Amino acid sequence: MNRINSKLQENKKLLSIYFTAGYPKLNDTTSVLKALESSGVDMVEIGLPFSDPLADGPTIQASSTQALRNGMNSTLLFEQLKDIRYTVNIPLVIMGYFNPILQFGVEAFCKQCKAVGIDGLIIPDLPVDVYNEKYKSTFEQYDLINIFLITPQTPVSRIKFIDSISKGFIYMVSSASVTGGKNEFTTTQTDYFKRVANMNLNSPLIVGFGISNNHTFSQATQHTKGAIIGSAFIKQITKKGINTVNDFVKQIRS
Repeated sequence: MNRINSKLQENKKLLSIYFTAGYPKLNDTTSVLKALESSGVDMVEIGLPFSDPLADGPTIQASSTQALRNGMNSTLLFEQLKDIRYTVNIPLVIMGYFNPILQFGVEAFCKQCKAVGIDGLIIPDLPVDVYNEKYKSTFEQYDLINIFLITPQTPVSRIKFIDSISKGFIYMVSSASVTGGKNEFTTTQTDYFKRVANMNLNSPLIVGFGISNNHTFSQATQHTKGAIIGSAFIKQITKKGINTVNDFVKQIRS
């Protein structure tokens, strides 16, 4: 069974952390992964930096720019991850935009993901219809779960279609804006979480965008399976270093 599916079966609210590969320093990728697992995180999104990250807020954009300056690219990321499964057991997901994957070669990229132990991909700019028609069989050949995003504006029919072809969880974007931590979700946002949860979909829901502390984590997971934190974590390691990963995770969980 794919590690993502195994994790989704656990009787707990899941905490997933996003960070940018090759940031703060080029060779920090595996150190961050090991620190996150030892801190008790359930899943990790490894951000593949891209020069035009449309869905990302300023914090993640800045980390992506720096990682590219550091020399990070797809080939190097796979090289860094080649032995990661000797030390890290939690699900690992690569979050990236489609252009670098297309340039690498979609099947070649999936094959490399399988080789290093990646469990899934999040590709915000790959339309679900295109995935379903052109790439689904390739992803499945390499045991990769493609994770789709929905927003408060996604029509019910679209959500149900996404649910019908999802093999893992649905990434529930908390708002139509870009990534970035907030101190509290609005009633409109929490109503959205509840509304989609009440659709009784087959796929678990995990919320991303806007989670930065214990309060927003609790709000996001009241009606869903888990939450993803990105910008707040990157701010933490930018200001205080990767040796404070455990402190960050502890305050989210407390």
